[in-house]
Amino acid sequence: MNTEFWLESWEKNKIGFHQQEINSHLKSYWQHLNATKHCRVLVPLCGKTRDMLWLCGQGYRVLGVEISPLAVRDFFTESSLNPEIVQQDNFCRWEADSLVILQGDFFNINSDQVQDIACVFDRASLVALPVELRQQYVQHLKNILPDNVKTLLMTFDYEQKEMNGPPFSVSENEIRDLYQEDHEIILLCKQDVLDEYPQLQAQGLNRLQEKIYLLKPR
Repeated sequence: MNTEFWLESWEKNKIGFHQQEINSHLKSYWQHLNATKHCRVLVPLCGKTRDMLWLCGQGYRVLGVEISPLAVRDFFTESSLNPEIVQQDNFCRWEADSLVILQGDFFNINSDQVQDIACVFDRASLVALPVELRQQYVQHLKNILPDNVKTLLMTFDYEQKEMNGPPFSVSENEIRDLYQEDHEIILLCKQDVLDEYPQLQAQGLNRLQEKIYLLKPR
């Protein structure tokens, strides 16, 4: 799985991973981050999620990162926003009001570009990556983010052999391997959700749990 996979997915409209509605868990558990109003929130691998609009509506400034120019274009079109578009380093920067999306490779983000980030919302990033890239993804975030940045993380947990990702299965043990060295890991919710994803059930899944974590730097 590489950049071409995601670009092709958007070009061929193979975006079953995209949710039309704002994520209910975001609304239910965001308060656990105790985020200060008007702080900036990072949404990595954001696609065209409407969750960013909800965060802006709560008074936060949002920085999304997305590889696909089609996803970014569609987000602003479908949200009836008229962005200012400029080139910024290795990214095309789309900005409207309190929302910025950097279109480009997430792994090219540097610490200067996220120096004012206070929180991270990861609904579809870690689960979008195969196991060999998840360690790289987490380490890159740790390298570039300021200290004391909390994360609201959502994952899926299922028998990986029953279905090819994405979304990939990320177990609680793997979350601890990735984060416990320098984060307190709090499991906020564990919920059986197979009935909510008939398209995944049709691929052979017999069990699907969605888990929501709060990650607090030590």
